[in-house]
Amino acid sequence: MSNGMFGYYFKLGVRNLRRNPALTSLMVLTLAIGVAASIATLTILHVMSGNPMPHKSDRLIVPVFDNGSLESYSPGEQPDDAQLTHRDAMNLLASGQGVRRTAIMGVGGSIQPERKDIAPFVVGGAAPTRDFFAMFEIPFLYGQAWTEADDKAGADVIVLTRALSEKLYGNVNPVGRRLRYSGFDYLITGVIDKWDPVPRFHRIIGMGAFDSEDELFVPLASATRHEWSNNGSTTCTTDFDAGYQSFLDSECTWIQFWFELHSAADRAALQDWVDGYAAEQRKLGRFKRNSPNKLYDLVEWLEYQKVVGNDSKLSASLAFGFLLLCLVNTIGLLLAKFSVRAPEVGVRRALGASRREIFHQFLIETGVIGLAGGVLGLVLALAALALISLQSKALAIVARMDWLMLIVTFVMAVAAALLAGLLPTWRACQVTPALQLKSQ
Repeated sequence: MSNGMFGYYFKLGVRNLRRNPALTSLMVLTLAIGVAASIATLTILHVMSGNPMPHKSDRLIVPVFDNGSLESYSPGEQPDDAQLTHRDAMNLLASGQGVRRTAIMGVGGSIQPERKDIAPFVVGGAAPTRDFFAMFEIPFLYGQAWTEADDKAGADVIVLTRALSEKLYGNVNPVGRRLRYSGFDYLITGVIDKWDPVPRFHRIIGMGAFDSEDELFVPLASATRHEWSNNGSTTCTTDFDAGYQSFLDSECTWIQFWFELHSAADRAALQDWVDGYAAEQRKLGRFKRNSPNKLYDLVEWLEYQKVVGNDSKLSASLAFGFLLLCLVNTIGLLLAKFSVRAPEVGVRRALGASRREIFHQFLIETGVIGLAGGVLGLVLALAALALISLQSKALAIVARMDWLMLIVTFVMAVAAALLAGLLPTWRACQVTPALQLKSQ
């Protein structure tokens, strides 16, 4: 079929939308509702299952050990917690494995602003080590991360997010100023620009992949020097003596750890080192259970943490089932629409039009209906996502449509319409010219 004929049939399809407007409107609306429901749920699933750092996700590795006691778990049962003890985190930081390493704990405390018009307020954040910023490619608006010397000394330095900086200081560079946080004065070394990975993979345990975000960052050694408790998940399977140092030396797991490798091929070497480290700790009497040591890259980590739950997958399946139901209804409506045009088809066939030409014409007309359904479906999908985003802050993060899903909306609508139109179009091509002319 030439471009000229395609254009002619397309214009004819647009014009035929005005034929039997009630039936056409019902088809477009049926298709639009099915597309909107499936696209809205697919969009949420697409965002939730996204890869926040695709260019290096196979080089970002989370190590998981089993340091549980023999009484804590049944034989073969894996611990629920996938964090490290403070002792293991410090050993891994000093290991030299990978090109970068970072250990992260959660912190929370009150900020006492310099401005009298702002009352003290509580802010949550993270206490990582310096490599955290380079490892996750966090952009800076002002200043920079703290130094390696600050890490070793546990210096009272702090990095703010752009939103927190503007709340405290407006559009002024605050680097070099001091901020009182949790009862201590911290020197501001930098302000990060917008950094909002989805899912928020770096500290899922205790923080969630979509619920909250870190508003500031201080060195891990500073947080432990001030004896701050972990603002997040802490799992202790054995008792320990009172006192903060006893807690640091205990088998409680509460620190999340990341390696960055030079290449994905280095993963095997890291696994060998991790296995050797675990064997050494087992000889020291720490690791009681002979469980395998796990390494997860970023994508595997998201799957392991079940960022995309079964309920989300079920919702998407139900939405596509609803779309299938809408397609069945659309097929019936198209059969009714095309059946009344049998005399027109008979005359065209008698004048020399082939079945292929009739097929092309009706299929393109069906595509026009699909395009109209896609436009309306997009509007309905955006409205649905807007309503979903109002339910909670977590849903607002995932209920957003990108260009990929925008394209998918139209492709799905047109493809669904063409699929629904195959049977009615084939039936229209079977019209016998002689019978139609005789009836006239």
